[in-house]
Amino acid sequence: MRTRKLTIACPTCGSGEVFYSCTPGCCFNHVCAECGTTFEPVTQAAGGTLAGVVPPDPLPEAADPTVACARCDSTAVYMTGEGALVCAKCGALLRLELTEIAPG
Repeated sequence: MRTRKLTIACPTCGSGEVFYSCTPGCCFNHVCAECGTTFEPVTQAAGGTLAGVVPPDPLPEAADPTVACARCDSTAVYMTGEGALVCAKCGALLRLELTEIAPG
């Protein structure tokens, strides 16, 4: 199953210009370049798994949106062609939730 980089729309303005502004060992703070809103994405298991998940090529850069898998904590979470979230490490299908939303 081929995947693509994770994309997250800003919960305030809907912009796709969202960047990861921290490190996985600290937190998952993201910021919107358009309106300055900050937020933290988290995942929940959606039920089911996929086998043969292939990470995107090229891999995401350090400032690209990222989130940890609810099942195994890996940050290798990508999007399928249908827009579902899947973990490339354990194959878990995931749901995305945005928390700690602070409008800019």
